[in-house]
Amino acid sequence: MIFSGYFDSIGEGIEYLLAVGSIIGLLGLIMGIIIFIFGSSRYKTKMVGVIIISIILLTLCGGYGRGIKYFRLH
Repeated sequence: MIFSGYFDSIGEGIEYLLAVGSIIGLLGLIMGIIIFIFGSSRYKTKMVGVIIISIILLTLCGGYGRGIKYFRLH
């Protein structure tokens, strides 16, 4: 079909964005927990928001495994 290549590239782009979102969510969760544990009280309140947003991002992007498999980080 004429649109087959177009839709394949759209699918690859969406897969890439999900993988990037997964990696960003994972890094945000790790950094949020580390700064929450070792940071000052001013940073602790901000890191709660970062942790919540990172969990939401990981949930929407299919977990941490998608980004790790896509970028072959294992």
